[in-house]
Amino acid sequence: MAAAKKKLKVAIMGAKGYPYVYGGYDTMIRELGERLVKKGVHVRVYNHRALFPQKPRYVNGIECIYTPAIESKKLTQLSHSFFSMMHACFSDIDVILVVNSANGPFGAIARFFRKKTVINVDGLEWLRPKWHGIASKYFFWASRMATKYYDQLINDSDEMQRVYKELFDADSKVIAYGANPREDVEATPIEKWGLQSQEYFLIVGRLIPDNNADLIIEGFLMSDSQRKLVIVGDVPFDDEYANVLKQKEDERVLFLGYVTDANELAAWYSHCYAYFHGHEYGGTNPAMLKALGFGCAILALDTPFNQEMLQNGKHGWYFKKTKDSVKDIVEAAESSQERMAYFRKIARTGLIQRYNWDHVTEQYLEVFEQLSGKKVLKNPPEAPKFQKVER
Repeated sequence: MAAAKKKLKVAIMGAKGYPYVYGGYDTMIRELGERLVKKGVHVRVYNHRALFPQKPRYVNGIECIYTPAIESKKLTQLSHSFFSMMHACFSDIDVILVVNSANGPFGAIARFFRKKTVINVDGLEWLRPKWHGIASKYFFWASRMATKYYDQLINDSDEMQRVYKELFDADSKVIAYGANPREDVEATPIEKWGLQSQEYFLIVGRLIPDNNADLIIEGFLMSDSQRKLVIVGDVPFDDEYANVLKQKEDERVLFLGYVTDANELAAWYSHCYAYFHGHEYGGTNPAMLKALGFGCAILALDTPFNQEMLQNGKHGWYFKKTKDSVKDIVEAAESSQERMAYFRKIARTGLIQRYNWDHVTEQYLEVFEQLSGKKVLKNPPEAPKFQKVER
């Protein structure tokens, strides 16, 4: 009698964990991991132990390993990835998926143990204002190491693929980030703030320099718009840049801080007059995908990454990195209500196949199968039932 075919086993590490959702990587792990489990893949996620008061071994069919870290601002993420990598290398995992280019050097450990590896390197971390000096140099070096030690390099946009080829002479596969479009979202959550649909412009993102909230706020306040500018987001620590922003005293500016309720966040996106996207570095941006998925008219900083996502102006307008350019685009949007309505109408058509989570999962699975030599059944038996966590 033939031996049973062994299950493909994939470990994922480098983010905060599952089902913890804080940023783009955590969301990707959730969306990708749950879909892989349904396809019959054994998925293991390495969770940052300190973030999980409850530590069940299996959640929604995903195996969770809670590894420690050296709890400090500079060492937490790297030390957690190091311990996770060591654990995975001493296990029977077939393929290790790592996120974040900061983890580039750890590919050398996996190579020593002859483990197959994939890394999603995300954006141009070494250019971001929050990293400077030795931190910036480390990110650049770590990104170069990622191109040398991992079996497969993943970029999430064509522009990032071009950058890695130009800087490091490294080939990579483009697998974008996915989106979950939604329609007919109730306006009730925004009404408690005394606002109605389309009475405000919106910014969503961390209050850090490379998202350019300061530029957008100052340009907006120079305009003659009578709408409000609503800012959703903050930083999880005391920060001078964020504190200065939040001290802006103008009745047209409303800081909400973090909005953790998914329905409330959906309402803010869905009912804005236009969404401002000031993110400067990186490839496929989750906040931009949310804006498309919720049907926003988008005003984006003119970067190659944002040009790619909005298909060179098909799904939004662009502004330059100046206060005057922001002022001008606000006033142009105010006087072009039909154009803004058109952008809202066609927004979801911008979520082409590459931004579909099922398609994203199929692409990752293809990479895992090629590296491991194992094929996954097209119609696997139902995954075992474990603790279910509501989203």
